[in-house]
Amino acid sequence: MKTAKGFIIHIILIAVCILCLLPFLWLTSTALKGPAENIFQYPPVFIPEDFTIENFKMVLTLVPIVGYAINSFIVAFFTVVLNLIFSALAAYPLARMNFGGKNLVFFGVLATIMVPFQAIMLPIYIITLKLNLVDSYSNFQGYLGLILPFAVNAFGIFLLRQAFLGIPKELEESAVIDGCNSLQVFLKVLLPLIKPSLAVLAIFTFIGSWGEFLWPSIILTKDTLYTLPVGINDLQGTFSGSNYRLIAAGSMISILPIVIFFAALQKYFIQGTNEGAVKG
Repeated sequence: MKTAKGFIIHIILIAVCILCLLPFLWLTSTALKGPAENIFQYPPVFIPEDFTIENFKMVLTLVPIVGYAINSFIVAFFTVVLNLIFSALAAYPLARMNFGGKNLVFFGVLATIMVPFQAIMLPIYIITLKLNLVDSYSNFQGYLGLILPFAVNAFGIFLLRQAFLGIPKELEESAVIDGCNSLQVFLKVLLPLIKPSLAVLAIFTFIGSWGEFLWPSIILTKDTLYTLPVGINDLQGTFSGSNYRLIAAGSMISILPIVIFFAALQKYFIQGTNEGAVKG
């Protein structure tokens, strides 16, 4: 009975994985197909008959996609760094310190998860304009306008708080006895122990920042500061007839950094997600 149940579960999981991979496979196939092939034929053909990498060469030659990638990397890098710093600083007192209204503050932070970004986008946009954090003033201010609205989020605070709660208090007390102050305990004892959770937060933040399209498309006015999602969307107007082969090639290029970043931190991912899930 157990064997049959496990077999059915694995079949379902494999089917779900295939369904999730199909769009990616179609994108890859489209990027590698030559102009003679019909990319919309039914049933779809995933193995290109006219295999070519010219679509990638054309995108790299005709569109400043490397510049877009650099912009995306700058925004994603600093967004990740700020999220790790601010989320850890906010989660530490919520998990390890006792003060009046701690639970009220924590539940207030959690409540912000239910507020979609679109609901607060207009006031954030007005604040950004009032602070001159747009690219019409300078490239530096343009980057700040892209980074600061996403410098911290409730999910990161929640995840790291759960990780801090999973650390025995005896370790902290031992460090205090050895002469460490609160800052040293935080930096030298607790932070190294929650590396998996930090890696999970870094992955989610990087993916979210790298793929963000709505906010950059609103706040950016200079194409020299376009991030990859905005730049790739601009491909639709760059080539007549919406050349989907080139768009697919550009999309494939934009996905590569996410895959590389995840692969670099994957050994921490499962461990980190489990740590954040089991402690309440």
